[in-house]
Amino acid sequence: MAELLTLGWTGAVRPPSRRRRDVAVTLAAAVLVTAQALGGILEQARVDNEPAQSTSSGNRDGSIALGRETVIAAFSGAPYNYPSAARVVNPGAQAATDFTLDPVNWYTDPFKSPIYYGARVAQWFAGGKTGAGVDFIHSKAIAPLDAETNFSGTLDGQPLPPRARIRDIASKFEFSHGHNMLLLNGLLRLPSIGPRVSPYVGVGGGVLLPHTEFQLANNSRPRTYEYNYAGPAGQALLGVEIRLAKLSFFVEYKFTYADYEAPLSEVEGSWLPLDIIRQVKRWFAGEPPPGGHIETKVVSHQVVSGLAVRLAPGR
Repeated sequence: MAELLTLGWTGAVRPPSRRRRDVAVTLAAAVLVTAQALGGILEQARVDNEPAQSTSSGNRDGSIALGRETVIAAFSGAPYNYPSAARVVNPGAQAATDFTLDPVNWYTDPFKSPIYYGARVAQWFAGGKTGAGVDFIHSKAIAPLDAETNFSGTLDGQPLPPRARIRDIASKFEFSHGHNMLLLNGLLRLPSIGPRVSPYVGVGGGVLLPHTEFQLANNSRPRTYEYNYAGPAGQALLGVEIRLAKLSFFVEYKFTYADYEAPLSEVEGSWLPLDIIRQVKRWFAGEPPPGGHIETKVVSHQVVSGLAVRLAPGR
């Protein structure tokens, strides 16, 4: 974990004032949305007069019993991506293309379409203390094209200037439909805080399925605009669940790590399953991506909130 945190800071420069302002506004909006929703949920819980004798969803003291149950949840929130270096390499090109941008101050625009969202399906086992589930996270990682950064290496055999705007080298450079992660998680409930408040932790790993959008500024190569498998991803999470009779409201912090080697297929894609099938066919045919790869690491803090439906609640 220390290595991941170090990675997030290494080589980073202080973001410009506009970026800091955007991050502050995004986090403030997330806090306000969460606070309003939390207030409504707590008020509903306060006036809720569930029968104390209910054995399918509650205890005699009015608390909600923990046990085996299936959870289906949706959430949204505000991520922050650490700056990182990104490398574009195409070993198959006739003229050498192998250059690095350092740093790229990835931004997220979580409330601009396509918005940040996530979905979860989880199963809590007998006793309700341990569980497992799958998260799909749709975030974004967008390079600020008008920002200057450091360049090294060559493009089409020509050395790049040591410093330039990203737009001068690439007219499109983002994972914005999005920076997608599909993760299998192990979950553990911590001791409850009161009759309805249940904190939990989790850790998981899985795959990156981004929508890669990239094109060189000189248009010397076709645009890549498709979903693909791009490498492994992982997360650690800490959350608090407020349990009602059949629903739960939750607030969660996530630390996510994504290790990219995104293929530049130079193809206009369509739908995630079809794009992945096309990528697998290229693998079996031994066809390297014609545009090479983008290699980078996206490390993020994410604060989310959401609603969950609990099926077959514990008895």
